[in-house]
Amino acid sequence: MKLKPDCLEKFQNGGERFLLDISELQDKGQKVAGIYCLFAPVEIVRAAGAIPVSLCGKKEKPIADAEKTLPANLCPLIKSSYGYAVTDTCPFFSASDILIGETTCDGKKKMYEFLGRIKPLHLMHLPYSVDQPGALRFWHEEILRLAKFIEESTGQRIDNDHLRFQIHINNKIRKLLSRISRFQAAEVIPISGLDMMSVMETKSFSVTPEDYISLLQEFIAQMEDIAARGFSPFEPEAPRILLTGSPVGKGCEKVLQLIEECGGAVVCMENCTGVKGLDLLVDERAKDPFLAIARRYLQIPCSCMSPNIGRMALLGNIISEFHIDAVVDLSWQCCHTYNIESRVVGDLVENGCNLPFLHIETDYGSSDLEQLRTRIEAFLEMTRWQPTGRGAKLNDPDLTRSLK
Repeated sequence: MKLKPDCLEKFQNGGERFLLDISELQDKGQKVAGIYCLFAPVEIVRAAGAIPVSLCGKKEKPIADAEKTLPANLCPLIKSSYGYAVTDTCPFFSASDILIGETTCDGKKKMYEFLGRIKPLHLMHLPYSVDQPGALRFWHEEILRLAKFIEESTGQRIDNDHLRFQIHINNKIRKLLSRISRFQAAEVIPISGLDMMSVMETKSFSVTPEDYISLLQEFIAQMEDIAARGFSPFEPEAPRILLTGSPVGKGCEKVLQLIEECGGAVVCMENCTGVKGLDLLVDERAKDPFLAIARRYLQIPCSCMSPNIGRMALLGNIISEFHIDAVVDLSWQCCHTYNIESRVVGDLVENGCNLPFLHIETDYGSSDLEQLRTRIEAFLEMTRWQPTGRGAKLNDPDLTRSLK
């Protein structure tokens, strides 16, 4: 029996397989919609007959070209995304017929003005808070405005019945991914954080949802066998780490990789690449499917929301369910919302849960690798010797008080 599932390679090569699969469909006239964020509702994209694909830049190489237009003191994710577009070196951007942006930060919002000069782009405007008066009404109108743009771009009207079908399919995908993530909640951890990242990233690179569901089910079956045999890539005493903050992925996984190289076990990623949003389902019985989609997507606990109580609640639940020993909070340089919110996260972790906390601010480059390694090694060593408050819950009185 192998230590890793046989089908893991299909996840690791998901991007390459996606490009092969869409070429024939595009020849038949099917459209591809490039998206940059979890706030873009994939149900609406698919209900109009288009295929969504993630264009979030995660590598350093195109940044230099982006800086010919964008300021250097900008988040590397924004610069990488634009650099790929302006150099036409990302095959997923090249394959996209339309682009969907969102106002999750001022940097991305202004960068989209330049992207719109390259390809047709629709910008979704987010409210600043989930609970502010009129927030849901405003976001519902944005959802309808997006639907109109996609209908005009694809030439296909969105039928409510087909939209409900896509809601059902994508809810099923979220449930399966959530179930997969919980393999790492076990006492014996059967899969590394790096391998789990590969699995989670593929949710943005599936041509046919039904085939993707079959692949997820195959993975679950193989993982259940591995877990039952007690296999683990980690030493039994490896500290259980929650990685939160800015999104990571293939090309910008250096912090995740360093944690595991230094002896830690990343058992959960709360960020956009990981479990964020997987516990949020669209109401399949709602009379108005567009309004149901608006309700679900508005609840995504992004740091662009102020206050972002949803993220604190999610972190509290993860710390309890995944038996976390310590938390690492990653912020990309000049990602102001995550950098500022890190103080709130630190208060939650250290004061509310009595756990060690490390905030890392870095970019996509490799110049600080050894410095980061030294910090992470020292943090993990401290974690091994420090008694933890593992098992704290968000509704504990002390923890609730720390959020106010």
